[in-house]
Amino acid sequence: MVLEKNVKNKSKKVISNPNNDNELKKTIITKEFKKTNVDKELRYLSPIKIETKIEKKYCFFKKRNIKYIDYKDPAFLIKFLNSQGKILPRRITGTLQKNQNKLSSAVKRCRHIGLLPFITDDLR
Repeated sequence: MVLEKNVKNKSKKVISNPNNDNELKKTIITKEFKKTNVDKELRYLSPIKIETKIEKKYCFFKKRNIKYIDYKDPAFLIKFLNSQGKILPRRITGTLQKNQNKLSSAVKRCRHIGLLPFITDDLR
């Protein structure tokens, strides 16, 4: 049998030994009540990491000097699609506007001839 009592900044526990029915040994243990807010305060002692330098995105096609995007290569085009089969925007991939237009037309052609699905649940 274990009983707990909280009295102002102290907690008391009364513990009885269930093995000895004839002789119940009772011990009183007192401990100071610890605040749970201490853990929350320790979290903010270290400085919060703020990323001030944002990595610049480079055009995949310009970096590798690709002038023509082959629409018959679905394995390459899948890199620029999300898991639902939608074309990723420029702000995520970092491609130039000219290359993004070429990429979108290549993906649309690939979908039209049946190499890529229009809509899917898990493409990758």
